[in-house]
Amino acid sequence: MNIREYKILLLDDENEILNHIENGLKQEGFYRIFKTSTIEEAKKTFLKEKPHILVLDIMLPDGDGYELLKYVRSSSDIPVIFLTAKDEDVDKLIGLGLGADDYITKPFIMKELVFRINAILRRSYKIKLQETQKCILGDVIIDFSQNVVINNDKSVNLTAMEREILSKLYENKNRVLTKDAIADAIWGEDISGNEQSLIMHIRRIRNKIEENPSEPKYLKTIKGIGYKLIVN
Repeated sequence: MNIREYKILLLDDENEILNHIENGLKQEGFYRIFKTSTIEEAKKTFLKEKPHILVLDIMLPDGDGYELLKYVRSSSDIPVIFLTAKDEDVDKLIGLGLGADDYITKPFIMKELVFRINAILRRSYKIKLQETQKCILGDVIIDFSQNVVINNDKSVNLTAMEREILSKLYENKNRVLTKDAIADAIWGEDISGNEQSLIMHIRRIRNKIEENPSEPKYLKTIKGIGYKLIVN
């Protein structure tokens, strides 16, 4: 499928912003765009259209974007971008902690939003590893084809961003991968401005693959440099 054929679900209670994003995306060739202004409307559209990516605001008339993110994550690992006027770190980290892949603060430059949507779609729907390839960490299996972590017959889904980070670490297993190298692969830019996002994603990954996330055995932090995935 051509990247321009992917479905994009937008959620914002300001029609001017929705129209601005829609026009910007159409100029880039996207045409399967679904605009919603409430959480309930977005839920219905999500179930009906099965979008490939979700761009949503936090402050909404019938709740907040976190509610929709939790709803989506209960059944899907599609990439999610928060588009919000809130710029406090705590709000960004809450969204990332719940499973968002990225965030952009209003006011925003349309070209930046389009760039991030393009980058996340390319990353999320292009399998870099062989479909049958798995990463085994002791009793833990990371199945990249199924996008899950399996531990003692229990499985937990990976978000698109978590999978991409693990994929990059696995490609460089048992070697130190710098933060800049990870950021370049994930966001297409250096770590500046993205470090807190990376830390949050690493924390979520450890919660899924480590027996004791506070004392990681497999995903090690190399202080001042980056991270290393230990694979025996």
